[in-house]
Amino acid sequence: MFYGEYEHTVDEKGRLIVPSKLRAPMKDNFIDRFFVTRGFEKCLFIFAEQEWRRIEEKFRQLPITKSVARSLARNFYSAACESDCDKQGRILIPKRLLDYAGLQKEVIIIGVSKRIEVWDKENWKIYSEKSLENYEQAAEDIVGFDF
Repeated sequence: MFYGEYEHTVDEKGRLIVPSKLRAPMKDNFIDRFFVTRGFEKCLFIFAEQEWRRIEEKFRQLPITKSVARSLARNFYSAACESDCDKQGRILIPKRLLDYAGLQKEVIIIGVSKRIEVWDKENWKIYSEKSLENYEQAAEDIVGFDF
């Protein structure tokens, strides 16, 4: 549902404009509420409410007796917040999440199918250059189907 890479900025109040190309599928699918939390590799994950509820169900199935499951759930949920898009297409990102991802002003927003990720511009450049080195091998090892 969400695709592409977009350069944007975070304003001084911690608001991020969601690119119009990402807002279109939201409108088409009646999405008006989001959940923002810590992602991996120091980015933020933004989920539509329906996808968030699906993820919650998966977390409920994790065994509470496993410390790694408890740790993952705590880190994932403790930073999470709900956010709505305002009339200008902005969502508010709490300071603790801006700090976690090192977001100052210039950011890269990418659509990753069922989620949106927000990266510090420089961190994204470093990460994407490095990960492209393994792109073909990852496809061969993980995907397991022909495009």
